[in-house]
Amino acid sequence: MQDFICVIVGGGFAGIHTVKAIQKAYRGRTDGRRLQLILIDKQTYHLRKVLLFRPAVGNEEITVPWQRILPEGSQFVQGTVLKVESRSKRLCYQDAEGKQQLMNYDVLVMAVGSVIRQPDPEQGGIALTGLEAATRILEQWRTNLQFALTEPIEKEKRRLMSVAVAGAGITGIETSAELAYAMREEALTLGLNPSEITIHLLNKNERLFPEGPSKVGIKLERSLMSKGVTVHHRRKALREQGGQLTISGDEPLFVGLVVWTLGLVPNPVLRSMELPLTRDGQVIVDGSYRVRETPGIYCIGDCAHIVDPTTSKADGMTCKEAILQANRLGAIIIADLDGRPAPQHKTVIESFTVGLGPENGLSWTRKWGIDVTITGTLGYKIKSYLWNFSSMLR
Repeated sequence: MQDFICVIVGGGFAGIHTVKAIQKAYRGRTDGRRLQLILIDKQTYHLRKVLLFRPAVGNEEITVPWQRILPEGSQFVQGTVLKVESRSKRLCYQDAEGKQQLMNYDVLVMAVGSVIRQPDPEQGGIALTGLEAATRILEQWRTNLQFALTEPIEKEKRRLMSVAVAGAGITGIETSAELAYAMREEALTLGLNPSEITIHLLNKNERLFPEGPSKVGIKLERSLMSKGVTVHHRRKALREQGGQLTISGDEPLFVGLVVWTLGLVPNPVLRSMELPLTRDGQVIVDGSYRVRETPGIYCIGDCAHIVDPTTSKADGMTCKEAILQANRLGAIIIADLDGRPAPQHKTVIESFTVGLGPENGLSWTRKWGIDVTITGTLGYKIKSYLWNFSSMLR
């Protein structure tokens, strides 16, 4: 009897949790078919993308070898998927040596996630898009502080000790808080005045955390202000040139570095795979993550347009949502194999957790109409646990 081949494309948070969930759900089946579980990813490691700000402020390693994450009995293949042939149930991928290969599947899970939105090149600055960009950010602000040591002109010295973070989502908030802490520590070491370090956080909305209660946004801003972060509401960064950042509706800012944190867009590779997509580029799925008119293909995570059948609310592009989708998908696949009704998607409980520098964080959740907010060290411990859980680290 042939093996049951399940291929997962993408080793982000959705992908690695899908591998685990399918293996768990398949365990104990008695149809005689051995599960062959394959993860395909272009990298030789899992990237903890939510921690990209860490190598931008220090030398922390945020990559994890696959053997540390993937469960025993699963297989990793390094490659980039080029095409999905849904009728013949096979995919074409380019392997690590640049050669095109074909792979058959019984079930295919697309979990290719998202990419970080980038500004136009002429807008200047550095977008926090990956490890290379994070390293450039680290090198730039450290170099600026070295120049500030001997800069005789006070205005230029203040510019060198200033950074603008453009985009005030979770990544922007966490990046600005970590930069403020790291730059103050470095300034102290160099003999500069740490209080002269200034981080500008540009927020296009009227307040931080517009999805939740205003009191949480106020707490976030107060915490950031105490660390040397100035939040500019209803302001968008337009262009940086020669240390001058033009912003909407205000005077320009003079900064030594601009870091763009503009959020996520679905992985553009999906547009070449002949799958049904929304206008924004997400794969269209039903309430059980099945891709429309393509038997045997499922899609979850940032690259999927997932809507709660009961509330009609669409899931966001966060790791907490992707992980719950992955856990549910294991049961869905087995139910479909057995011809039983499959579980349906459910919207996650409202919550928000953000790191605000070393040993400081904020966690908010709403249940039964009651807001619960935890700040400080405990808030940071909750965030740290979620970071590790997302990457299946204990």
